[in-house]
Amino acid sequence: MNKTVQQFKEGLFTNNPVLVQLVGMCATLATSTSLENGLGMGLATTAVLICSNIVISLLRKLIPNKIRIACYILIIASFVTAVDLLLQAFLPDLSDSLGLFIPLIVVNCIILARAESFASKNGVFRSAIDGIAMGLGFTLVMVILGAVREIIGAGTILGVPVFGDGFHPVMLFIMPAGGFLTLGVLIAVFQAIMKKAEKRGNNI
Repeated sequence: MNKTVQQFKEGLFTNNPVLVQLVGMCATLATSTSLENGLGMGLATTAVLICSNIVISLLRKLIPNKIRIACYILIIASFVTAVDLLLQAFLPDLSDSLGLFIPLIVVNCIILARAESFASKNGVFRSAIDGIAMGLGFTLVMVILGAVREIIGAGTILGVPVFGDGFHPVMLFIMPAGGFLTLGVLIAVFQAIMKKAEKRGNNI
């Protein structure tokens, strides 16, 4: 139980894939222009993470070491294709909005890194928990980024206006530069909180 709790702490806080590891930046910055996009990309990536971690863990002793990366990519690509087709079938608007970035989950560093560093060395249960924890950590950051950028850059949340007619959206925030700025501030705030927690001897 303690190991499971520790895995969730790592995925959400101490080893967060975006705020600490700084991986998956392309998808993070490109698809976090709104809360809906951020949530959609986060959940899609989480689904692929969980499924690929489980399968790679199951096959870890059967996959030859020399071709392990190619095998990992093939497994990941299979689940990405399934997620992409499901989005096209049931959430076509979200699929159109995320566009090419759903297929690009195949080369997302977060998924390949967890396959290589964790799923290939641990059992199915731990690998599944790792996929859930890292996926939730990624999704949490995507939701925060998407919400902030949409509110400031468009004056809406999930497409619903949140300010009066007098509000003038700062379009910069839904542009690439706004993504870098918002992510930079979020990382700075996160690091400040973590350092204060460490000084108090109350590590997250």
